[in-house]
Amino acid sequence: MALTLSALHVYPVKGLKGIDLDASRCTDRGLEHDRRWMVVDEEGEFYTQRDFPKMATVWTDIADGALTLSAPDMPSVDVPLDARPAPLMRVRVWHSICDAMPVSPIADAWLSDYLGMPCRLVHMPDGTRRVSNPDFTDTERLVGFADGYAYLVATEASLADLNNRLEANGARTVPMNRFRPNLVVRGGDAFQEDHWREIRVGEAVLRVAKPCGRCQVTTTDQATGEVTGPEPLATLATFRSHPKFGTRFGMNFVTVKGGAVRVGDAVEVVS
Repeated sequence: MALTLSALHVYPVKGLKGIDLDASRCTDRGLEHDRRWMVVDEEGEFYTQRDFPKMATVWTDIADGALTLSAPDMPSVDVPLDARPAPLMRVRVWHSICDAMPVSPIADAWLSDYLGMPCRLVHMPDGTRRVSNPDFTDTERLVGFADGYAYLVATEASLADLNNRLEANGARTVPMNRFRPNLVVRGGDAFQEDHWREIRVGEAVLRVAKPCGRCQVTTTDQATGEVTGPEPLATLATFRSHPKFGTRFGMNFVTVKGGAVRVGDAVEVVS
């Protein structure tokens, strides 16, 4: 069965709500604007939905030269994409420590007010080099503030298989946004992505790094921020558990060749 790109999602701010796109551009760090911003505490430690599920209820948008943040019962706030340069600060995301630029005291105050904790919004400038784990990539591969790799690719067939199992267990089905993928592929068999090594989509060529081990974020409703666990993680663990990678859903990819991608593009499995 032919494979096609059925959805594109970019998450400008790590942990906040994503944006559905019709088209984008693959860069060396992932989709354009993906996870180039991050919310950190005053010491530069990153915040995540794992600990703060309310982050899922902050909407993001990019238009007219600005990143816009909005949330229920809050006025929106704009952050210019070409924010005035500011002194860099050291930030941490998992085991990575790198330089980032604070971008807006107004956004800091807005996020702190809404999330109820001290926040700073930082941006990864082009001069910052954060690389993926070399144990799973063939050479140095850049990444923004994503957990570890430039892209997460998931398939509709795999989600359908999981939802069939959830229904059989008497649990509610879940939408794809529980897994926060960048590229969604339609066609083929469930979990055939486990065997892909390299794919071509539009003008881009992407290479597999490793399977994506899932965490409790999959139990958070991405519309309301409500933690609804233990599903779908509990059912997923019954048939997708791996001793090295954990409970798997989706595959992490890195960039081999950048370029334009669009919903409807053919997805070719190169190897």
